[in-house]
Amino acid sequence: MKHFSNEDINKLEQRYRALLVNSLSGFKSANLIGTVDSAGQENLSIVSSVFHLGACPPLVGVIFRPHSVSRHTLENILETKTYTINQVNAQIYTAAHQTSARYDKTESEFEHTGLTAEYLNGFSAPFVGESRLKYALELRDHQRIKLNDTELVIGEITALHVDEIALQPDGYVDIEALESVAISSLDGYHTTKRLNRLEYAKAHQPTRIKKLG
Repeated sequence: MKHFSNEDINKLEQRYRALLVNSLSGFKSANLIGTVDSAGQENLSIVSSVFHLGACPPLVGVIFRPHSVSRHTLENILETKTYTINQVNAQIYTAAHQTSARYDKTESEFEHTGLTAEYLNGFSAPFVGESRLKYALELRDHQRIKLNDTELVIGEITALHVDEIALQPDGYVDIEALESVAISSLDGYHTTKRLNRLEYAKAHQPTRIKKLG
């Protein structure tokens, strides 16, 4: 196996190091964050750093890169306290990736990528019309991580929209039915194949495959 010491990693060319280290955490969810500023300027950006934080209340965290340059999505969230998270599917992943380009603040990624800004149930931030799993959030906490100056944003889900084909009777969302996409490193996009669902694990009992239907 190829061995990298900490010193080796720190000496790597910047882009190589970024791709290498971002690969190590494996598959990550691909999501588009929709925001709008107080002047009505829409913004859309792809992220791979969304994570579950709690179910009651329903909290979701996102890590943003250091705010050393303009971060339109982060700035809009801090300004308006509202945003949407929209899961990327196989039909829109190339358009979703394009939102990572550096557009000006006055330009809408919706317009440049052909994705649809959708406003649902009076919520102020735009959803992605083509996404099949999306939810509205209100900002609950914001922290700067001192170790590397990244920004942690925590939001509470206030509305959820999911294609009924994926919603199972026990509350499980079958994201494969939505053709949801995962990201590896910075630019690898994948569809997945579920192996099984397993029963709740109990000590001293064998693992059992969950019976469905």
